[in-house]
Amino acid sequence: TGDSNAGLRNTGDRNTGDNNTGDHNTGNYNTGFFNTITPPIMMFNKPTKIKREDIIFPKFLYFSLTEWVTKEDATKEEKRKYKKELKTCGGFLKRLDYKTAFRIAWNKAPYEEHKMLLDLPNWDNEVFKEISGIDAEKKIEEERVKNQC
Repeated sequence: TGDSNAGLRNTGDRNTGDNNTGDHNTGNYNTGFFNTITPPIMMFNKPTKIKREDIIFPKFLYFSLTEWVTKEDATKEEKRKYKKELKTCGGFLKRLDYKTAFRIAWNKAPYEEHKMLLDLPNWDNEVFKEISGIDAEKKIEEERVKNQC
């Protein structure tokens, strides 16, 4: 988004690095203007001393806000609403709100990925719950107890 960007996933203008927000950045993951370095990142509302590329995130955190719904999986209401799309394409693209999409990704992820959250820098369950709608520590503990049985 913006003009004259050479890097990837930039928002702003004239950025040559990747994942920048702002203008004239040559480093990666910058927010602001005229930056040449790749700064440490903020996590859970606190600064870290870690660069983004040094953090291993659970795969389930990379989720889509859309899902393909086939004719077989559509509800009666969806079959009525998307009749044309179902006939023409065999399905339709359903938009998901953020927390619903997050919950779907969480539910599909294995326990090992859930536990990886606790190792993220500055882990804060309350911030995570505010963003995702998921009480991760409670859910992880429930999964741990269930796995022991």
